[in-house]
Amino acid sequence: MTSSDQREVWFLTGSQGLYGEDTLRQVAEQSQEIARRLAAAAGSPVRVVWKPVLTDSAAITALVLDANAAAECVGLIGWMHTFSPAKMWISGLGLLNKPFLHLHTQANVELPWSTIDMDFMNLNQAAHGDREFGYIQSRLNVARKTVSGHVSDPAVLPRIHAWMHAALGRAALRELRLARFGDNMRDVAVTEGDKVEAQVRFGVSVNTYGVNDLVEVVDATSDAEVTALVKEYADVYRLAPELAAGGERHDSLRYAARIELGLRAFLDGGGFRAFTTNFEDLGGLRQLPGLAVQRLMADGYGFGGEGDWKTSVLLHTVKAMGAGLPGGTSFMEDYTYHLTPGSELILGAHMLEVCPTIAADQPSCEIHPLGIGGREDPVRLVFDAAPGPAVVVGLADMGDRFRLVANEIDVVAPPEPLPQLPVARAVWRPAPDLRTSTEAWLTAGAPHHTVLSSAVGTEELTDLADMLSTELLVIDAGTTVRQFAKEIRWNQAYHRLAAGL
Repeated sequence: MTSSDQREVWFLTGSQGLYGEDTLRQVAEQSQEIARRLAAAAGSPVRVVWKPVLTDSAAITALVLDANAAAECVGLIGWMHTFSPAKMWISGLGLLNKPFLHLHTQANVELPWSTIDMDFMNLNQAAHGDREFGYIQSRLNVARKTVSGHVSDPAVLPRIHAWMHAALGRAALRELRLARFGDNMRDVAVTEGDKVEAQVRFGVSVNTYGVNDLVEVVDATSDAEVTALVKEYADVYRLAPELAAGGERHDSLRYAARIELGLRAFLDGGGFRAFTTNFEDLGGLRQLPGLAVQRLMADGYGFGGEGDWKTSVLLHTVKAMGAGLPGGTSFMEDYTYHLTPGSELILGAHMLEVCPTIAADQPSCEIHPLGIGGREDPVRLVFDAAPGPAVVVGLADMGDRFRLVANEIDVVAPPEPLPQLPVARAVWRPAPDLRTSTEAWLTAGAPHHTVLSSAVGTEELTDLADMLSTELLVIDAGTTVRQFAKEIRWNQAYHRLAAGL
């Protein structure tokens, strides 16, 4: 896997030979300046690499083929500085398999009204050239994001950066290998899915391994490694007294560390960046993995409970998208509601597995009984999620397509302490309100397992869905159930029609 600090976005500039060498030299100088500003902008998650000005079909096609083959290149930005006759772009755009952003900008912010002549007009005609380019992209049905405005405009860079983060997610998804330890929870529908179609559509490879394949690695972990990891736990978390060295449950903490070491060894040895477990299929594991899963998620691994590989895929993708951004991203599940009129809230949690990247404070490492799974009491991190704006998003297999559903939310502090709830949790207020949110979510057939992210938002998810040609339904402040239901029907008609073309 290529790390995000090695990823690149290539900056392309279109023109034509008609203008002569002097004009093309100015085009190159000005396009390099735009690329430099993009590269130097705070918050850019990738390197921006300028490419020589493109003036003919052969050069365009060669560059696109190079981009397709370059693992470090996660996307292309195109700008038509002058007029670039669009027929020269047909071959290259027809071969493109990387995300594309059309930047509609120009070198100058203000027009020099008193000195404008035809030389200036010929050089600075992106308003003209980008319309030609937009036409051919639409004619060829090229998936892209279009951003208009000067790169110095505070509204422009965040939109470009959102697309860059989405491109990182797409790249991570196309390289992703996922290990399922056992199958999914028996008789559950929404955690099922077409793994072949997922690989065709997204690039992810999903395969199953026997739980005892993992157990062998867990049991082979050395005592010295376990001791070192237990010391790290004590340094990083507030350790419950019974788990500390000399405590009556210290052996349980050591076994939790053994699970983490074994899981990491298995996943890293096979090149896996996502995985699932299932409490109905634990083999020789003495505990349901809790602490291990939480810490692996914090390091960017995808996870889904009860064998939910789709949510695990989505979690790793969103974590890759959020690299370098403030906030965190976690596996999540809507668990129960606070239905007091006017102050309705959702309490989200899971049996054990909520990622500490969303924690408000230092997590507490604790051990408590678990009434399912039939194993020893598992160790887990307990905390409340940090308040602030976030999104929850789920991925469902609708039979003829995959569907993403996202709900914008505000995470809030619990109205009261939760001293008897021994799991990590998040409390949130969904947009536009709980009734509309839940009715829309249920109407969409969205899953009960989700990804909660305070790092990535609706714009990044929209860009990702466009890159993947995958349906996305968004529940936000403007949502009404009636209009949302119409959008579902329109989408259904579109996707079925598109599939038949």
